[in-house]
Amino acid sequence: MKLFTIIIALFYIISSACASQEPGKFERYQSLSRTIPIELDDSSFEDLTSKPRDYHVAVLLTAAEARYGCILCREFQPEWELISRSWNKGPKPDGLKMLFTTLDFSNGKTTFQKLMLQTAPVLLVFPPTVGPFAKVDDAPIRFDFSGPISADQLYVWINRHLPEGPKPPLIRPINYMRLISAVTIVMGVLTLFTVLSPYVSPVIQNRNLWAAFSLISILLFTSGHMFNHIRKVPYVVGDGKGGISYFAGGFSNQFGMETQIIAAIYAILSFATIALAMKVPRIADSKAQQVAVLIWGTVLFGMYSFLLSVFRAKNGGYPFFLPPF
Repeated sequence: MKLFTIIIALFYIISSACASQEPGKFERYQSLSRTIPIELDDSSFEDLTSKPRDYHVAVLLTAAEARYGCILCREFQPEWELISRSWNKGPKPDGLKMLFTTLDFSNGKTTFQKLMLQTAPVLLVFPPTVGPFAKVDDAPIRFDFSGPISADQLYVWINRHLPEGPKPPLIRPINYMRLISAVTIVMGVLTLFTVLSPYVSPVIQNRNLWAAFSLISILLFTSGHMFNHIRKVPYVVGDGKGGISYFAGGFSNQFGMETQIIAAIYAILSFATIALAMKVPRIADSKAQQVAVLIWGTVLFGMYSFLLSVFRAKNGGYPFFLPPF
């Protein structure tokens, strides 16, 4: 009798030890994949999301197969794997358990019908029902994809619904092909620059070229070129008498043709000033120099006179004028 009692006691102790060593649901599913998301079907989805659970579980309901035509599902799949890999490899707070899973439509049609899902992808985050991070409202948190989204954006959303504390950082793997391509392009550009520098350098260092480029840019922007692009102004309009009006009334309005006319006036004034300041003093013949001064001075006077007449045409109350216009 005593021997039988001892055997029963040993059997009970051994059974208890084996039962205590049996892995829990979280450990069992975590062992299926240490990096990429765990692939689910209808039965494993029910088992993993059933109560009680002491872990968070994120389920991406997707339709990645080509026959379903979900381009967004296929495009986001690498981003979802990146999130899972970053979480599983990074340091996590003590006691915080999280599983990243994927349920494809081909393996979970019953689940899709039960959840009444008409579109994919959809992300569901199930909070724990027991343990230190349990929530009173254990309903899954849903994220609907309205368009393309990056792993960084979704990872921020997921962390916002997790308990406070440090989370594993999202780490993208190094794209060696892009790095090699960038280095190759840089080396090619440097080689091309080295070969062409004797020919290109004089052009780049040409003061007259930079002066012309600067002057053209100034004329474009001071004449209202950007105003036309922003406001989408008409090129010209009719004057109501069968003719064409080239200038818009008021200083806050203008036409496309008006901009070109003003730019041409400013260009002539600029060239006349440059000629008087730089070219005329270099003329050796005094009489030719006087003639040049007279010509360019007349051009300046006439252009300023025409410019003031344009101001008066835009606003009749403009007080200044110069003859002959």
